[in-house]
Amino acid sequence: MTALSLCASFLSVLTTFGYIVLALVVLLLMITIHEFGHYTFGKWLGFKINEFSIGFGKAIYSKKKKNGEVFSIRLIPLGGYCAFAGEDENDSDPNAFNNKHPFKRIIVLLGGVTFNFLSAIIFSFVLLISFGYDIPKVNNCEQNIEYVNEYNLSKLDEEKLDAFQNGDIIRKIDGKNISFITGNTFSKLVSNYKIDDVFSVTVQRAGEKEWVTLKMTKFKSSESDTVGVLGINTTAYRYTFFEALRDCVPLTFAMAWQVLVFLFMLITGGVSLTDIGGPLTTISVMADYSQQNIANLFVFLPFIAANLAVFNILPIPSLDGARIVFVLIEWIRRKPINRTVEGYIHLGGLVVLFAFIIFVDVFNLIR
Repeated sequence: MTALSLCASFLSVLTTFGYIVLALVVLLLMITIHEFGHYTFGKWLGFKINEFSIGFGKAIYSKKKKNGEVFSIRLIPLGGYCAFAGEDENDSDPNAFNNKHPFKRIIVLLGGVTFNFLSAIIFSFVLLISFGYDIPKVNNCEQNIEYVNEYNLSKLDEEKLDAFQNGDIIRKIDGKNISFITGNTFSKLVSNYKIDDVFSVTVQRAGEKEWVTLKMTKFKSSESDTVGVLGINTTAYRYTFFEALRDCVPLTFAMAWQVLVFLFMLITGGVSLTDIGGPLTTISVMADYSQQNIANLFVFLPFIAANLAVFNILPIPSLDGARIVFVLIEWIRRKPINRTVEGYIHLGGLVVLFAFIIFVDVFNLIR
């Protein structure tokens, strides 16, 4: 191997490592936002906070404030926590977690989910206005016309091969709006048509609506493979400020809904272990896709934030959703479930959750 090859290999490894670090920072940012939500609402409602930590394990940096709160950065950058006084045990301090009114405790427990969801909305806005997402925009139209001529593709009227123009924004396929929010993505709508099917495309051109009629035409990519093609190249349309402002919230809800659908399919057996992963798998996938195109990272940002919001509201022991359930039971019964029992339930849930996460990560790494 030449020195030049060694240098290229080293740079490739270094680049990959850089994207892994970037993905790790993104994941840690999402978790920190979640815990900061708990911290913010806790401070607002007068809860006593013992420690705010970024990461798990041994502390590599720690600073104690005058009010007794400890801020720390820990060795394992795969989590974090906001530790309230009297959260899992009895505490005589009136500002301890379990001594506060149940309504206030529920607000604090919802703080992490709220901040994750708000951050998902902000990330969705940045994605739409900076890179676009689900609306295709036609580009390199002149080259496409030659491509259409060569393979006799797409247009019904050969005299109108320039029906598409550079900058055309494809809005509808046969009258159906293209939108991730409704599940009608461009690729999904087009995949409904077979070879020789004819359909209408509504485009936005210079602020006006135009209609183009297309025909799905067969194209042999090899001797054995025949695929349907349209003969057009597209990039994602970047939303205007007000369009992004209008759609960032619905897009976030749509992403959250996809998480719920995935969880339902996981429970019912619709997806397998190969389709899920823990933090290590998430970091690996983010690094891989970000290395292909940095825009992919901005797709992950709102999706992971929405994912954390939905996941943490589930009534699984150790997660915010289960803690809210215990507070609601206490509110209704006018007395809490034994704190020790509740603590063991959350600890057991945490152990099982960590074991499952480690298992799926190891399973994916081996696979």
